[in-house]
Amino acid sequence: MQLTRIGIDIAKQIFQVHGVDRHEQPIWRKRLSREQFLKAVLEAAGPGCEIGMEACGGANHWARQLQAHGYRVKLIAPQFVKPYVKSNKNDANDAEAICEAMSRPSMRFVKVKTTAQQDLQAMHRIRASLVQQRTAKDNQIRGLVTEYGLVAPRELHSLRRAIPCWLEDAENGLSMAFRQLLDGLWHDLQGLDARVTELDAQILAAAKADPAAQRLQQLRGVGPLTATALVACVGDASQFANGRQMAAALGLTPRQHSSGGKERLLGISKHGDAYVRCLLIHGARSALQTAPRHDDRVSRWAVRLAARAHPNVACVALANKTARMAWALLYRNTDYQPERAAAA
Repeated sequence: MQLTRIGIDIAKQIFQVHGVDRHEQPIWRKRLSREQFLKAVLEAAGPGCEIGMEACGGANHWARQLQAHGYRVKLIAPQFVKPYVKSNKNDANDAEAICEAMSRPSMRFVKVKTTAQQDLQAMHRIRASLVQQRTAKDNQIRGLVTEYGLVAPRELHSLRRAIPCWLEDAENGLSMAFRQLLDGLWHDLQGLDARVTELDAQILAAAKADPAAQRLQQLRGVGPLTATALVACVGDASQFANGRQMAAALGLTPRQHSSGGKERLLGISKHGDAYVRCLLIHGARSALQTAPRHDDRVSRWAVRLAARAHPNVACVALANKTARMAWALLYRNTDYQPERAAAA
């Protein structure tokens, strides 16, 4: 019998496959090593076979490998696979659940990322990690010098100015041993600053080279960082039917808890990529502050909303609208047209 659908549970070294025929009967269940995997799939599956995997680490690589051989590959978010797992969780049951989930007509799939998208995503992840390390180093320095009676304002640039002064001041009570330790921490902080600056330059260059990122920067509150993060996250946005779906996927729409015909909307769902959502909200907060100085439809809408709603509510609402407009620019491959922006 010919395989029509294969679910694959991938790991670092072991791959579990579950294949069914057109009668939905399982005819291929096998545990494969990493070296055997691709060859075994190519031998067992015909060109019209659909292959499904969870959207996890390594899935994009294997999806591109299989697409290059003519297969239709579908990636599914793990939370949508879980309801189909029968009995206990193991590799075989997971592969069967993936195979079952991908057959559902209403299932939502994750688009396979290109290598260019993954390059952008890697830049952002490394930068975010370095910023986190820099914040931790900042807090460590502040905590240590406080024990010697020294404090600095909370801004990072103030700390950068204060450390050399502390090291040069012979009368501030710092011991020679601690001065050596503080000098080492100062060099660590400077190294992290240099790495973040280097990645900022790489992201800026990537934004200038990418037409989609350039179009996104036409939106108020969207700079090179947010634009490239959106391109890395959603690509051309073709996996979403409209802007609201994209905003919902980024967690910018209300969470719902309704029953018995009673509609109850809560705070935003916070689904999807928290990093991209954070950038959109911070960008919206900046755009909200400058909105009174502009006279376009979106700015007037934002000013009216800020006058009657909590600042955080207005900020998230503007981020939601920005995400919807970003979908239109990416999906339709057009420039931003302020006069056509919805001002409801």
